[in-house]
Amino acid sequence: MRKVPATVITGFLGAGKTTLVRHLMENNQGRRIALIVNEFGDVGVDGDLLASCGVQGCQEDDIIELANGCLCCTVADEFLPTMQALLDRPNPPDHILIETSGLALPKPLVKAFHWPEIRTRVTVDGVLAVVDGAAVAAGRFADTPEQMAQPDHDNPLEEVFEDQLLCADMVLLNKSDLLDAAALDATHAELNAKLRPGVHVIRTSRSAVDPIIALGLSAAAEDDLAQRPSHHDTEEGHDHDDFESFAVSLPEVADPAALEAKLIQVIAAHDILRLKGFLAVSGKPARHVVQAVGTRIERWFDRPWKGDEARQSRLVVIGEKGLDRAAIEAAILA
Repeated sequence: MRKVPATVITGFLGAGKTTLVRHLMENNQGRRIALIVNEFGDVGVDGDLLASCGVQGCQEDDIIELANGCLCCTVADEFLPTMQALLDRPNPPDHILIETSGLALPKPLVKAFHWPEIRTRVTVDGVLAVVDGAAVAAGRFADTPEQMAQPDHDNPLEEVFEDQLLCADMVLLNKSDLLDAAALDATHAELNAKLRPGVHVIRTSRSAVDPIIALGLSAAAEDDLAQRPSHHDTEEGHDHDDFESFAVSLPEVADPAALEAKLIQVIAAHDILRLKGFLAVSGKPARHVVQAVGTRIERWFDRPWKGDEARQSRLVVIGEKGLDRAAIEAAILA
């Protein structure tokens, strides 16, 4: 029996993974594609965005959201039963996409494909790492001078970022349109220096890549795990004690632009890594999406509120451990 190919989509917070998933599903070329979405924290935003995208072949029952946990930590409890259920369907998918949390390590997930329950039925066609080129160019993952001055320092952002790159079969240097030619070339060279031999970097804007290439790598990644080093190879497990997440509920918003200006100040003041969610805007029948990576914010109306759906504004905040939740909530609600 032909194994069902699965593609693991990894990449740090806000790199463009969900945009890539939507692009691949919009251009599915008639294939039945199932999607597993995992988010850090207990509030799902990405799965909700994909479920409402209205793309042919992007049906809600083909999108499975695993929130409040990270796949690299919960493969046995959540991922394997989900995979078995997909494979046992009367019409199993032709391809499975797995969008990991931005803080997930891909290697433990790839290792799970050796489990007896699924190893004869599915293979990892490839690991795609999506990289926010502008964040790399700005030094988001580099050591600060203060860190380098400490003999035993660690940089959790850098470790997660490098683990994602070291497991990749292909890297999308995304948001290339935000960089000038010199910065783009320098960022490309910086990534190449971190990658395993033979891993190609493709420059993209809005994660647009040819699905024939992205979903046709035939890497069988589960068979060469020894060639995919990780900062956490010597650990029994992996946790995310270096990061935290919480949600802020807001009343209806009268002026989204004014809220955006306020959010930029809050993000900068508290070094928030990622902020995303939905707003109910006064007098507007459609839901308003907010996506922030650092202080770069995008907003748009995506769909009308459903009749049985509460018009609720809610934002998810993600950052390194030690966020001042009370101060952040107070500043957003002020």
